[in-house]
Amino acid sequence: MNMVYFDHNSTTALKSEVLKTMLPFMTERHGNPNSRHMFGRNARDAVEHARAQVANAVGAQASQVVFTAGGTEANNFAVSGVAGNLAHGQILTSAVEHPCITRPALAMQHRGWHALNINVNADCKLDMHHLHNLLAAPTNLVSVMLANNETGVIQDVAAISELARQYKAYMHTDAVQALGKIPVSFSDIGVHAMTLSSHKIGGPLGAGALVLDKRVDIQPLLYGGGQEKGLRSGTENVAAIVGFGTACELAIQNLGHFAKHTQTLRDRLEDGLASMKAVIFGESAQRLPNTSFFAFANESGEVIEGETLVTALDKAGFAVASGSACSSDSTEPSHVLLAMGIDPDVARGAVRVSFSASNTIEQVEAFLKALAQEVSRIRQMTAIAA
Repeated sequence: MNMVYFDHNSTTALKSEVLKTMLPFMTERHGNPNSRHMFGRNARDAVEHARAQVANAVGAQASQVVFTAGGTEANNFAVSGVAGNLAHGQILTSAVEHPCITRPALAMQHRGWHALNINVNADCKLDMHHLHNLLAAPTNLVSVMLANNETGVIQDVAAISELARQYKAYMHTDAVQALGKIPVSFSDIGVHAMTLSSHKIGGPLGAGALVLDKRVDIQPLLYGGGQEKGLRSGTENVAAIVGFGTACELAIQNLGHFAKHTQTLRDRLEDGLASMKAVIFGESAQRLPNTSFFAFANESGEVIEGETLVTALDKAGFAVASGSACSSDSTEPSHVLLAMGIDPDVARGAVRVSFSASNTIEQVEAFLKALAQEVSRIRQMTAIAA
């Protein structure tokens, strides 16, 4: 059976063009970019070319890009690195952030900081009034993701950043899910720091970046040989960085097609979901074009467990998710949906579909057919068991 992959917000396949640029640096061009001989110089040139590609993808300067081992490291770097050089105060994060933002923020409480969540509404949009109230107390860092990994809802980070700056707070955004799906501009949204990741855009695992305003004084997360201008020590993963740069360049080239194509797929999916009376989370908000997060409840309010449906769909040949891949081993309902005020039982039924440009309308039609069959079958089994 040929599986259909509908979980691209979790990770993406390595693009062939990306692999082609990586392979030489995994074989014959294996120099350490910090060595002074020809092999080292060639590796250094490749890293700097990739740095420029990543910067160009978000309208930044190459000198602002610090390479990391992925989005999680970059987010931890942003939180602990910025806070580490400031006096104690508040760290504000949205209630729907990824755990690699909320957990390091909570960890800073052991160092005298206060970590607080900013509320969101039923559409997953940030409550600006609540943010304004929280900023009344001394605040040094605000972190709000550009696009949510579960609902796909896009935040008005430019407005959030403007408010944070009025209160002299640094502003960070996790743009991991946004890159390659919507236009992203470091300067236009006015942030001091931005996190990016390679494997969400057809690049390799193990590469990410933190883009920094040059005026930000940040404490290194890793100490050692002083690579990445002393901000991230450790020999650079040249092949992964080269692949990241190529993936960024391709993502920008293909952005228009990606958005139009995946929006068409999502619209057809959600037309089918509406006819099946599914609940679509964040439906009325501006969302990533490729993402749909939904659940099924019957007239009596009984919900089909998301994990049950994901397993059934997997057997039917479709790979989907019940939420964030980084927390999918948890039996707790999505913290994103709970923050939106969704009933915990309904939240446990959540299923996420996320498309790429390689998916087709025929695959969506087949998925809807399989989904209807599985929902009906599960409900019949539940009725018999009752």
